[in-house]
Amino acid sequence: SCGSGTSTIVTAERLITLAKKQVDYILGNNPAKMSYMVGFGDKYPVHVHHRGSSVPSIHEHPDRISCNTGFQYLYSGSPNPNILVGAILGGPDAKDNFSDDRNNYQQSEPATYINAPFVGALAFFSGSAPKSTPTY
Repeated sequence: SCGSGTSTIVTAERLITLAKKQVDYILGNNPAKMSYMVGFGDKYPVHVHHRGSSVPSIHEHPDRISCNTGFQYLYSGSPNPNILVGAILGGPDAKDNFSDDRNNYQQSEPATYINAPFVGALAFFSGSAPKSTPTY
């Protein structure tokens, strides 16, 4: 049951349906038509708050990049030179606004507490869901 004094029963099917909607939302079935998984689909964030993603590769910049020097890449408006494929970011705010800005770490930072539950949901769906390809 859900809630005090209510007769609403939350079934496994209802929870699975809600989880599927959340996965679809993260992958691009949302008002912005943007995937919050980096590298997935045609439209995804390109200013990820992630040092390895935002600094040039060692092949392009073989010299050491110090912490202070790294800030120029953090504050750059250029897309990340290294795409962090598969990372899920914080995503939009409660009103579906998303700022693809490296400095807005609340929305643009990948974190284990965001990515781990998503992996769990995908693992569940890969083993139990009908095989179909979503289109976003």
